Amino acid sequence: MIEDSPFVAAAPVLVPMPAERPYTYAVPAGMRVVPGSIVRVPLGPRQVAGIVWDGAVEKVDAKKLRPIEQVFDCPPIDRAMRRFVDWVAQYTLSPPGMVARMLLRAPEAFDPEPWIEGLQRTFAKPDRMTEARTRVLETAEGGLAWTRSGLAHAAGVSSTVVDGLRAQGVFQTVMIPPRPVVAAPDPGYAVPSLMPDQSDAAETLRANVATGTFGVTLLDGVTGSGKTEVYFEAVAAALDRGKQVLILLPEIALTHAFLERFQERFGAKPAEWHSDLPPRMREKVWRQVAEGGARVVAGARSALFLPFRELGLVVVDEEHDPAYKQEDRVFYNARDMAVVRGHIGGFPVVLASATPSVESRVNASQGRYSRAVLSARFAEAALPDLKTIDMRRAPPARGGFLSPVLLGQMRQTLAKQEQSLLFLNRRGYAPLTLCRVCGHRFGCPVCSAWLVEHRFRGQLVCHHCGHNERRPEACPECGTLDHLVACGPGVERIAEEVVAHFPDARTIVLSSDLMGGVRRLRLELEAIANGEADIVIGTQLVAKGHNFPNMTLVGVVDADLGLANGDPRAAERTFQLLSQVTGRAGRTGKKSLGLLQTFQPDHPVMRAIVSGDAEAFYEREIAERERAGLPPFGRLAGVIVSAATRAEAEGHARGLRRAAPQASDLFVLGPAEAPLSLIGGRHRFRLLIQGERRADMQGFIRTMLAEGPKIRGSVRVQVDIDPQSFL
Repeated sequence: MIEDSPFVAAAPVLVPMPAERPYTYAVPAGMRVVPGSIVRVPLGPRQVAGIVWDGAVEKVDAKKLRPIEQVFDCPPIDRAMRRFVDWVAQYTLSPPGMVARMLLRAPEAFDPEPWIEGLQRTFAKPDRMTEARTRVLETAEGGLAWTRSGLAHAAGVSSTVVDGLRAQGVFQTVMIPPRPVVAAPDPGYAVPSLMPDQSDAAETLRANVATGTFGVTLLDGVTGSGKTEVYFEAVAAALDRGKQVLILLPEIALTHAFLERFQERFGAKPAEWHSDLPPRMREKVWRQVAEGGARVVAGARSALFLPFRELGLVVVDEEHDPAYKQEDRVFYNARDMAVVRGHIGGFPVVLASATPSVESRVNASQGRYSRAVLSARFAEAALPDLKTIDMRRAPPARGGFLSPVLLGQMRQTLAKQEQSLLFLNRRGYAPLTLCRVCGHRFGCPVCSAWLVEHRFRGQLVCHHCGHNERRPEACPECGTLDHLVACGPGVERIAEEVVAHFPDARTIVLSSDLMGGVRRLRLELEAIANGEADIVIGTQLVAKGHNFPNMTLVGVVDADLGLANGDPRAAERTFQLLSQVTGRAGRTGKKSLGLLQTFQPDHPVMRAIVSGDAEAFYEREIAERERAGLPPFGRLAGVIVSAATRAEAEGHARGLRRAAPQASDLFVLGPAEAPLSLIGGRHRFRLLIQGERRADMQGFIRTMLAEGPKIRGSVRVQVDIDPQSFL
């Protein structure tokens, strides 16, 4: 066992690889390590970073131990974070080393940032004065240190002017500490004027933060009710207490507007953390979070594994969003893990959404979470009128996908110089391309999925493995020219139809796979908010909390799309997505309308959205989940077995099924081919384990994996506790 202060002869070190336990290393004489120290250790022929861990060291012959090579000059990972890593590993059945790997994502940040060479004014005077030199000296008054380029830029002169003054001793060289990634936020910078229900909710959150103890609050407010302004008050309270804050967002790379709103409230932007961040900036953010310099971070789900020094509040915005589920290497839901992080660290957690997950609603109703409700839009702006368009009675014209009813409303909206949004959760031009002569369908060569046509790029693309190929002129099966036909619509095809109907309208297509990436998306979102588009056609990314002031019509092209699968969360997901999309309309008080094209106008989801009776929908959905023993009233886990051949995958999956222990509160379904039975050339079989809420799911699966066949050849096994996807 290592203590927090004395020197030790050996220490357990958790390395970022699929290790089930820490490895034991020798601590050289004179080297001091404590639990949480980040160290460099030999691992085979390589040198890797690891974390000195808690617990006893293995009894190994001291002569066989390899020494720790270096202790990085970095704040140790605190005990709460180490406990969190262990908890995530235990819960998700992942090797602790792979969870630690998410914590050690910025290796260049383990050493301190170098100080920067700067200049500071002395008492010396230049041999002669010029206008440029006068500006430099006036700028440098006050004794502050400047970088050479920064001083020249601020004074509006060339760097040679500054060099001349330094050569004459007017400036001396000093070292400046590294710049903060963002300025410190000011809790009192622009305190907002809140509506009465906002004030009540904000006071509840401030009181929770003031206690400094764990608790979860579900902030449940309709779209446009000002939830962000409310939880900003909790952020201000945490900052006043000297605590750091983490705000999780489902699509941080697309939420430029959120960063601007934060700056308007606190006078500075939060630090960002997401996959689109340049590596050097990631390193600076990681280091300044660890040192306590970055006080607020707005990040994607991986920000949960940043080494906060004084974390005192986590906010999960759009807590219902499926983007919080990671399905790669370590399978975890960031919303649920944020609650665990708060529990271990002893601080409050806020979950915010206009359409909370069923799990969060049940936790609130059963008293595990408190609930603050915002039932009206900010400034009493009216919610949009919502109506269904029965596509059986008002079908589109031959070859089209937009009902005459929707087209008529779009025409009226254009006449009023207001914006329309058409939503279809399908990227590309068409989900399927086939030959009219022989019936050949274009499928992915390594996945059991059809290729999606992207006409803007002239390609057929697999959205699962990324395979792409040029769209041919002739059928590869029968050779017939000009007989390939696109089946079904994607956003590009809807855009083509819109342009045909409204050739003079300014039309923008928003989709995550358009050329130009995140930067282009941010620019186009900004253009829409500024009124530089008349008609917007987009996928689900348009539902992510954006504020379009002049948007008064939202049309959902295929409201039934999300209901057409066997996902037990299909109704919930469809309700959430359609509610969020239609909530983009009328946010600034203008009269607005949402139209849902559907072949099932009497479906409970459609009725709930149109009536605005979300409570009835939740009551029905919760009752159905309870009857079926589905989460949150029961437990689910998926085990996906994949291999290079179908026989290997199926054989291993059947072996696991036979090895499953007998249990009265858990049972195994399958194995069966996964709905997407082939991805990236790997065949996939799935077992689904269902059980009672208090069943030992992890123990059951551990036994099944231990007693089952050993992993050989190309076989891989992935465990997904609390699955969100059933493909």
